[in-house]
Amino acid sequence: MVCNVCGKNEATIHLTEILNNQMIEIHLCENCSVQKGSDFKSHFNVNQLLANLGEFGGGMKAAQAVRLICKGCSMTYEEFAKSGRLGCPDCYVSFEKQLLPLLKRIQRQPQHTGKIPKKTSDKIKKAFTIRELHEKLQKNIQAEAYEEAAQIRDQIRQVEEKIKKEKESSKELPKKSKS
Repeated sequence: MVCNVCGKNEATIHLTEILNNQMIEIHLCENCSVQKGSDFKSHFNVNQLLANLGEFGGGMKAAQAVRLICKGCSMTYEEFAKSGRLGCPDCYVSFEKQLLPLLKRIQRQPQHTGKIPKKTSDKIKKAFTIRELHEKLQKNIQAEAYEEAAQIRDQIRQVEEKIKKEKESSKELPKKSKS
């Protein structure tokens, strides 16, 4: 959302006032709020939020935390707990047991459930589709909508069959010999 005053910067301060049963919203960037005499500032620090979310591993002892080291970047779990930032993709594997409860608290599920980027591989897109279909299947079964559940089951089988055929066809491709 753009600042109502300057119309250029992104608004970080959102004020709502109700006057005579009418709601008035004002959206300001930090610069305009300072110029208008407001002392609102956005001091929200995501790293600090993550670091303070309650001893990540559910009360992990400091001695245990120090022993956990990422094989990819040599970051310790203690360093992660202080900064709230992981050092590399391997940290997710190295600290998996400690990160799962944290991810569940933050986003309710340990896996991504939002939109898929356009550049994502077909393999990942199909896996995501299968997961979504399984969730729909479970909801329909719980709601006793068995005809719809059967249709979803068939969709899952079709996607799985495509994956299986693609694997078989990739195995059948002749390998280029080095000459």
